[in-house]
Amino acid sequence: MWRNTHMEGNRDDLMRIIQSRYSRMSKGQKRIAEFILKHYDKAAFMTASKLGASVGVSESTVVRFADEIGYKGYPELQKSLQDIVKVKLTTVQRLELSNLISTDHVLKGVLKADMENIRATLEKINEKTFEDIINAIFEARTIYIIGLRSSNTLAEFLAFYLNLFLDNVRSVHQGYSDIFEQMIKINEKDIVIGIGFPRYSQKTIEALEFAKERGAKVCVITDSLLSPLAARADLSLIAQSNMASFVDSLVAPLSVINAVIVAVGMKKKEQVGEILGTLEEIWKKHDVFN
Repeated sequence: MWRNTHMEGNRDDLMRIIQSRYSRMSKGQKRIAEFILKHYDKAAFMTASKLGASVGVSESTVVRFADEIGYKGYPELQKSLQDIVKVKLTTVQRLELSNLISTDHVLKGVLKADMENIRATLEKINEKTFEDIINAIFEARTIYIIGLRSSNTLAEFLAFYLNLFLDNVRSVHQGYSDIFEQMIKINEKDIVIGIGFPRYSQKTIEALEFAKERGAKVCVITDSLLSPLAARADLSLIAQSNMASFVDSLVAPLSVINAVIVAVGMKKKEQVGEILGTLEEIWKKHDVFN
C-alpha cells in the first residue's frame, strides 16, 4: 500500500523542531507546543485565537510561538499542519473537526474558506504548465480522463465539456468494466488527465502508474506537488483544496478545470460556435430546457 512518506517526514520534522526548542519557550508557548504535539490534527484547523483560547493563552502568544519555531506567522504554521494531516483524516475525524466552525457562521465561514482557496491557487498556479497541458490535449490521439470518488464529479464535468469540442475524449470510471480494461489501448500517443484530492483514491494512482508504464503523457490536477498523483505526473496543475469542514473544498479545482475547458474552446472557437448552434437547435426541438 502506498504511504505518503513526504507528509510523514514533514510531520516528524515539525515535531522535532518543536521538541528541540521546547526548553527555551515561555510558559504559554510550552502549552501551545504540548497541545500541537498531542493534537496536531485538531490544531491544524484552529485559528490563532481559537488555539490560544483552547490552551489558555493570548492570540499574540500563538503568533510568537509560530515565529519561535521558524515560521513567518501563524498562517504558515497552520498551512504546514494542514498539509501533514489532511491526507490522513477519516470522514469521522473530519466531522469532529467541523465542530471548530461556528454554527452561527457556517455560510460565511465556508464561503470565505473557498475564496481563500481560489486566491491561493491564483497566486501559485504555473501558467506555463497550464499551456503545456492545453497543447498536450491537442497533440494527443486519445485523451483519457480519470477522477474517482469525490473527484469523480470534477472528472465528469471536464469530460462532458471536452466531449462537446473534441472527438477523442474518454472518461474512465469504476463501473461494469475495470479501469485498466478501459485504458487497455493507451500508449505514447495518448495523454491521461488524472484528478485527485485528499483522501487520494488508490485506484486513480494505479491508473496513472499504468498509463505511465505504457508511455502515455500523464497530466494531473491535484492539491500539492507532494501528492501521489503529482509524483507520477509529467505535468501537474496545483489547485488548493483546504477543507473548511468534513466536506472537501473543490471550488478552486473546478475553477482550474473551467479554465482548461475555456482554453480548449478558444483554440477551436469556430467549431465550438457551430457545435453550440447545433445543440441549441436540438435542445429547442426536444424541449430540453424549460
